[in-house]
Amino acid sequence: MSSPPVALPGWSRWLVPPAALSVHLSIGQAYAWSVFKPPLESSLHLSGTESALPFQLAIVMLGLSAAFGGTLVERNGPRWAMSVALVCFSSGFLISALGAETQQYWLIVLGYGFVGGIGLGIGYISPVSTLIKWFPDRPGMATGIAIMGFGGGALIASPWSAQMLKSFGSDHSGIALAFLVHGLSYAVFMALGVLLVRVPRAESAASTTGTAGAASGPGGLDGVQVSASTAVRTPQFWCLWIVLCMNVTAGIGILEKAAPMIGDFFADTATPVSVSAAAGFVALLSAANMAGRIGWSSTSDLIGRKNIYRVYLGVGALMYLLIALFGDSSKPLFVLCALVILSFYGGGFATVPAYLKDLFGTYEVGAIHGRLLTAWSTAGVLGPLIVNWIADRQEAAGKHGSSLYGLSFAIMIGLLVVGFVANELVRPVHARHHIPAQREASDAQRHQSA
Repeated sequence: MSSPPVALPGWSRWLVPPAALSVHLSIGQAYAWSVFKPPLESSLHLSGTESALPFQLAIVMLGLSAAFGGTLVERNGPRWAMSVALVCFSSGFLISALGAETQQYWLIVLGYGFVGGIGLGIGYISPVSTLIKWFPDRPGMATGIAIMGFGGGALIASPWSAQMLKSFGSDHSGIALAFLVHGLSYAVFMALGVLLVRVPRAESAASTTGTAGAASGPGGLDGVQVSASTAVRTPQFWCLWIVLCMNVTAGIGILEKAAPMIGDFFADTATPVSVSAAAGFVALLSAANMAGRIGWSSTSDLIGRKNIYRVYLGVGALMYLLIALFGDSSKPLFVLCALVILSFYGGGFATVPAYLKDLFGTYEVGAIHGRLLTAWSTAGVLGPLIVNWIADRQEAAGKHGSSLYGLSFAIMIGLLVVGFVANELVRPVHARHHIPAQREASDAQRHQSA
């Protein structure tokens, strides 16, 4: 695929976020996978663990494909990346449709999990560096708008998928038809982003007036610039890896088990939580996840990246502590704390590209972001494993209700404290890690001052 057309003078940078949103709203369907779990389990005779496999593999492939494909995304541009994401994500649904129709579950795992997961990873990082280059004045807000779509995609996909299964039927043929409609519809929607996306001119920077601006140095690269291969050898990268992994583990620990968790907490009270109320709680968490991505990331432009992560990790630990101590005595408190944690979960995803830009520059920020998302793959396994494994062991020991989660919440608090410490250790990148031209400029400036 050829590189995207370069923006002409006067082209509005505000057309780039909608292009990014068309991709992120589509791949955000991943958070609605749970809608397909019950019909798959009944029609293909699967266990709960088996029906979760496509989602788990998709998240693992998201991190791996983002890590290994990040450099290709930087080299070939956002249009190429969005096109690859379109082909992989949509064909993943089509392969899954074939698997459902023929009742070959391994095809659903291959399609949605492996092929579709590659589309998730490439699509997730595809607009990041482009948005940062267009919005150097507000990188947190820009990436927050796009990544908000990934968190909010389930708000569209969940009721849409449920309605299709109701109309087509929840047997294997109805599931296959729903997968087919998903694949074709998302291909059309994502194609809008492919056609719309533009990159700044090679020697232009985005001006704060909203149009392609004037030249601002070679390639528009001002300030600190670090290559992706060098960035992964810096302590700053690994501190941020720990920060992201801890924040995501804490959030996904609630998100993955939200409905049964709130039911367990209030099962022994006079007002237990109904199935419909638990589903409404899940929808509220999705809304908080989405709102946190734009709200908190925009706030980071005002108070700074390190400060906003102090909030995510420090206040997040406090929210977990409140749930552990008092959550089963007050539904409003439980819901409020969970919403805050999920807003931090979303905000952490949306803020990290701007944090990377602050530390490493825009030179290969997309590739660096891709490598950092291996933290998400790790957290996607770690968070659900901690909560589910401990809850299963506690239940086997005869415990029930909120006591199923006390130990796992204590672990989450500890992980958030580890992330808080890692964030405090982040310092500006040493000049020896800058790309040669930047390093030479730093040396010359140091000699002049001497």
